[in-house]
Amino acid sequence: MTRRRGLVALGALAAVDVGLGGTSRWVKRRYGRPPHRPPTSALVPKRAVDVKIVTPGGPALRGWLLDATPKPGVTGQPGPAALVVHGWGGSAADMLPVSTPLLDAGLHVLLLETRCHGRSDEAAFTSMPTFAEDIRDALDWLRQQPQVDRTRIVLVGHSVGAGACLFVAVDDPEIAAVISLASMADPHQFMTDRLRPHLPRPLTALALRYVEHVIGHRFAEFSPIHTIGRVKAPILLLHGRQDTTVPISDAHRLHAQAPDHTTLLILPEADHNSVEELPGARPAMLIFLRDFGVLAAPG
Repeated sequence: MTRRRGLVALGALAAVDVGLGGTSRWVKRRYGRPPHRPPTSALVPKRAVDVKIVTPGGPALRGWLLDATPKPGVTGQPGPAALVVHGWGGSAADMLPVSTPLLDAGLHVLLLETRCHGRSDEAAFTSMPTFAEDIRDALDWLRQQPQVDRTRIVLVGHSVGAGACLFVAVDDPEIAAVISLASMADPHQFMTDRLRPHLPRPLTALALRYVEHVIGHRFAEFSPIHTIGRVKAPILLLHGRQDTTVPISDAHRLHAQAPDHTTLLILPEADHNSVEELPGARPAMLIFLRDFGVLAAPG
């Protein structure tokens, strides 16, 4: 009986695999590559240094480095920095509004474009774990800059970029803080909800296993709902009340998972893409960065 059941299961899996070939290609095409957007070279801010980061055996990454305005009486001292990462299909230009309050507060800012985004190299696919790989390479580069104090680097990410920042911070004790903008709690559930209208339930489960196979990680390894409790650095969670892409309940779930080292701030007028609302959160953000030693106390 056991052998017969095994043969039946094997036959069923073989039959499903024939159908999954087309399904896997559809999933990879739809969810493994962001929508194409034109390069953003023309949008480089006047004060930015155009950066190219050559990664070991990987894609070349592009970004803009903006140095903070020197403070009166402070010269030659390495200062805090923020590595800012866009979301799915985004670019450095999208995150320019985020840079303004950070620069004004005295942080140098690296606006990174991950693979398959902006002017960075293309790749076969991208995912939250590849975002994280690119963040790690950008961190290595940023830590070598003489104006940067490597003990006071903040990761700032939007959406998928926020989840990737949390994933990176798990294994990097030097990260001083993380600012998460509109992070989803559980990418597995997020993708399940979007696949079910297009695929039968059994194929949805198989498609998600295929996604894990392609990206080389199980969802549980990098899902924010699992990583946030393992991050040692303080975390500021910012989420728009009008967000219909990632519901506000995700922010509450993340905060509940690690209440001892997360601060949750809801932006009443913001939706999922309203990164320009960050300046409205500036007072709370500055208090957060000062409380945890990223910024010096005024006076």
